[in-house]
Amino acid sequence: MAEENNGDDKRDDTSEVVETVEVVDRRPSAELKAIVEALIFASPEPLTLKAMCKLLEAETKEDVQAALAELKEDYKRPGGLQLAEVAGGYQIVTRSDLHEWVRQLFHERTTQRLTVQALETLAVIAYRQPITALEITEVRGVNTSGVLNTLLERHLIKIVGRKQVVGRPFMYATTKEFLIRFGLNELGDLPKVEDMAEALGLDAPLLVEQTPAEDALPLDEPDAEPPSDTGGTVH
Repeated sequence: MAEENNGDDKRDDTSEVVETVEVVDRRPSAELKAIVEALIFASPEPLTLKAMCKLLEAETKEDVQAALAELKEDYKRPGGLQLAEVAGGYQIVTRSDLHEWVRQLFHERTTQRLTVQALETLAVIAYRQPITALEITEVRGVNTSGVLNTLLERHLIKIVGRKQVVGRPFMYATTKEFLIRFGLNELGDLPKVEDMAEALGLDAPLLVEQTPAEDALPLDEPDAEPPSDTGGTVH
């Protein structure tokens, strides 16, 4: 009987050792949450869950998600920062109602801001993409070639194909940089069309009339590069 008891004791000891090893290998949730927060804060672009899991390859996806969920709860508290979902990832940003204070800190130059004309053009593209330069001009009533070049240079819009009409003009759409710049997670987060139209002095129907998708041709030709800013025109 004594020998049998010794065997049981050995098995119990082994179980305790295994359990101890598992506890040691598992990173404390508070530390993991702190690491996730640091990664999001330090990332120059919105950090996706996939990117976090790749960086934290020793952790399970479930643990990373749990740490992220805890972090979201932490940032619901009153404070100057917030955890925002932007362009499919996460960023730690200042609260929108404090932007004017932050802007004073950086003394933002007026040359860095978009003009009213550029904002109007960008709004038309955002709500009606994909759309051609001619269609944008019809909505705004003025030539937009110069504005389009500016938006292309700032990577807020991109050429996504050609329309199947005479001349096969370029079709424009917004970019990931557009989502990041305006703090949007996806295009569905855009303000209501009526609110945007009122702010820009446009008729709401002009922003929501969609271009049929079948009119678009894939942009796979070598001559379909964005027009240069050396006096070229936007088609």
